[in-house]
Amino acid sequence: MPHSLELPTGWYVCHFDVTDSTMLRLRDPELSERTEDFILVTTDYQTCGRGQKGTSWEAAPQANLLFGFLFHPEKIPAIQQFSLSEALALAVADSLSLYTDGICVKWPNDIYWHDRKICGMLLEHDLYGSRIASTLTGVGININQKTFLSDAPNPVSLLQITGKETDRSEILQHILTRFMARYRSLQEGHYEEIHRLYMQKLYRRNGWYTYRDQGGIFRAETVDISPLGVLTLRKDNGSLQHYAFKEISFII
Repeated sequence: MPHSLELPTGWYVCHFDVTDSTMLRLRDPELSERTEDFILVTTDYQTCGRGQKGTSWEAAPQANLLFGFLFHPEKIPAIQQFSLSEALALAVADSLSLYTDGICVKWPNDIYWHDRKICGMLLEHDLYGSRIASTLTGVGININQKTFLSDAPNPVSLLQITGKETDRSEILQHILTRFMARYRSLQEGHYEEIHRLYMQKLYRRNGWYTYRDQGGIFRAETVDISPLGVLTLRKDNGSLQHYAFKEISFII
């Protein structure tokens, strides 16, 4: 990846041509014990990229934007941990919206272009009592990939959308700048404002859609998402149902 990055204050970056995964690399003591506020890892190719709950993430070498960062959001209470997912999802969605219309956030933190997935991300929090001791992120964005070979149901790349290649470092620059703005807002306690913006960007925010849970297929509308990331839906019989990650599937 070209290194034309202008890092925000307090960031350290380490680039690998190839690595197992950026999240695993960030757990290495040589990086995790550094004293900078944010430790950023970028790579051109991951051999063990992960999606939610252990699923794999396909990315062709040197085609996409693969990065993760480690930081210590000790001012954010543990009960507000989903606000960090919201801040990062908004940073990615707003950055990609500079290049195309139709970008939205699919709960909990995938980024979609219409009904197709352009980005996946993970956030893992280490808690210390009622506070967040550290947060580890991993982000994969389909930028310049021409075709997808895995059985993932609905991937899309920015190249497929726009018909042209885009500089990955340029997009990363946009994301870091926007994330820091959202993060500062959270540090000042503006959780409701970040949540409001997240809900505005939410995939299937308005209207009735089809879902599947352990009881079967049903139709529902989105009501809200809690500070811990629990999704509340109203089924067509009027009942409210609450779902944690992976307890519900979107029928697309």
